[in-house]
Amino acid sequence: MERKIVNELRRGIIVLAVLSQLDEEQYGYSLLKKLSVQGLELDQGTLYPLLRRLESQGLLESNWNVEGSRPRRYYLISPEGQKLLPKLKKEWQKNVSMMEAMLG
Repeated sequence: MERKIVNELRRGIIVLAVLSQLDEEQYGYSLLKKLSVQGLELDQGTLYPLLRRLESQGLLESNWNVEGSRPRRYYLISPEGQKLLPKLKKEWQKNVSMMEAMLG
């Protein structure tokens, strides 16, 4: 039960974390590693559906690169995502301040 509640708490930050890391093109696995190095562990079953959803919402763009050893889909924050990101950051900071006040 504890793990489920912790996962629910983390779910809210994943969109912000992903958008904040896609100012340069990343493919899924490289993004997983980048997030992991910064302390946010995600599994592929969480990340890939999120990337597809954010792209369908117009917040990410993607393209296939077939030049390497295997084809990879690269993601980049879209202009719409770039407009939304500062608003999400501001909302995040407001929520952190509110929770710090509540938790003392």
